[in-house]
Amino acid sequence: MLTLLGSLLGFLGSAFPDILKVFRDHQDRKHELAILDRQMEMSKQNHSQKLEEINAQADVSESEALYKHDSRDSGVKWVEGLRASVRPVVTYAFFILFAAVKGAGLYLLIQNDSLGVAQALKEIWDEETKALFATVIMFWFGQRAWKKAFGK
Repeated sequence: MLTLLGSLLGFLGSAFPDILKVFRDHQDRKHELAILDRQMEMSKQNHSQKLEEINAQADVSESEALYKHDSRDSGVKWVEGLRASVRPVVTYAFFILFAAVKGAGLYLLIQNDSLGVAQALKEIWDEETKALFATVIMFWFGQRAWKKAFGK
């Protein structure tokens, strides 16, 4: 029995380096796969960052092209005046429309619902109107304040 046990231990002992080699190879492959996964993740991050840079540069180029187009001299004064007046005219038209709708609502609340002016104004100047008003003001004046505070 002792001879059989010794033979078995000898056989297992001779196979132990090969078993250890298989285990090390498995660990090495696992480590290499982890490195490749990290490299792929870094490549994805670099790609995303490069794409963001390209998009930002495209936005800057588009803005520069728009400013260049708007600032060029056509030589015809009325064309330049018309081109310069589009945004202000649209803004004034929407403001007049907004004021007319709110004014009509105020009138109807006072006349038809018999509300006082103070109560009717509270009804007209609701949360949605406040949000809209704040959005418009920040659109027109926020960029100037931002540039003044943080530079170009």
